[in-house]
Amino acid sequence: VQLQASGGGLVQAGGSLRLSCVASGFTFDDEAIGWFRQAPGKGREAVSCISSDDGSTWYTDSVKGRFSISSDNAKNTKKTVYLQMNTLKPEDTAIYYCAVNFRGTNYFDLISLVDYWGQGTQVTVSS
Repeated sequence: VQLQASGGGLVQAGGSLRLSCVASGFTFDDEAIGWFRQAPGKGREAVSCISSDDGSTWYTDSVKGRFSISSDNAKNTKKTVYLQMNTLKPEDTAIYYCAVNFRGTNYFDLISLVDYWGQGTQVTVSS
């Protein structure tokens, strides 16, 4: 299993970024693929995920209405999941990690149950 994240960067408050996560090495079924983030001095928190089964999505409260997750609905062995981040705030500054949970969206925010992690990508929002 490989999760390749990209798209981070430096942006001013109110700006936008789009993160990408290319997932490969497994057959897409009903797993949840999405993003966690870790701000300096804080624990890692779940941000958003999308189901490979029915496309249902989940967002943590602090990003609802600002972030949007989607995927390319690939049915083979490589899929790209996108996290469109709009109206960014300084508190969104963190390292963002792509992750997959084979138990699905209901369990995605349980960090101990994450099956695989990608490498992080830094998002910095200046005020």
